[in-house]
Amino acid sequence: MSMFPYFSVKQDMANSTVETYVQLFQIIVYIPTFVLGLLFNMMALWFVFCKIRKLTESTIYLVSLITLDTLLLFTLPFKIISFGSQDEWNLGSAFCSFLESLYFVNMYGSILISVCICVDRYITIRHPFLAVSLRSTKKAAMVCSIVCLGVWAGTSFTYQFHDSTHTTCFHGFSDKIWENPGVLVTLETVFLGSVTAMIFCTAQIIICLKRSRKPDDSLTDTSKSVKIVIANLVTFVVCFTPFHVAFLLYYLVKTDVIMSNHQPIIRSFVQISLCWANLNCCLDAICYYFVLKEFLKSPPQESQKTTNSS
Repeated sequence: MSMFPYFSVKQDMANSTVETYVQLFQIIVYIPTFVLGLLFNMMALWFVFCKIRKLTESTIYLVSLITLDTLLLFTLPFKIISFGSQDEWNLGSAFCSFLESLYFVNMYGSILISVCICVDRYITIRHPFLAVSLRSTKKAAMVCSIVCLGVWAGTSFTYQFHDSTHTTCFHGFSDKIWENPGVLVTLETVFLGSVTAMIFCTAQIIICLKRSRKPDDSLTDTSKSVKIVIANLVTFVVCFTPFHVAFLLYYLVKTDVIMSNHQPIIRSFVQISLCWANLNCCLDAICYYFVLKEFLKSPPQESQKTTNSS
């Protein structure tokens, strides 16, 4: 008997079909993502509240990001269960809708808070005098609240994911979702706008850091700051780009722009790329954990530089 008995391949071509290799990929990715992501997120929060204890704009954005990522991580075990059971979801449609809302809302909340962190760095480093009037802990808290309320307001569309008789969760979505241009335009616009903003801000930060380095400053410190902002951008792009490409392709299949015989492979691409996107929760946590750890080791002036660049 197989160790993973739900790995049997179903022969029907319904939208609820999940290929064996997709399920295996999820097991391989989700288990370490959940364990390591939860571990490093909790450690980062511990550093913020127990070691640093200083409420700043950066820590407010960071705590918001960690909270959103952690909420998303808690849905991953249920995703594994749902893909394993295929069409035998037994935990109720209401709970399924709650989990799907929690999953997608927190994913896009994480995207937008990541942009806020990058823009906050840009303002601090590129426009330090303007930052005095633009940045404050109250404004940072307000921005985070607006982002969270905005993305949670989008939960209404998640109740259209399935038909009224659905027995699946996290897959087998209704055709009206995939064929809805409003959903496509909204998600792609949020992603492309976020990528554009992060690329611009990251480029400006790198230029400013290199120009502002004094002759007596350690090149290692500047290089470290540059590596941090580049790593954050690369992580964001690598994690989220495949899903938004896959989503666009699947929309084109559903609207008959691309031939329907490509539907099974593109559907698998959507499922795999969405799984891949969740690596961001783990990679963000690891990155910010080491940034906070370095912050504690550094002298006051260097700590401020590191925090601003992170």
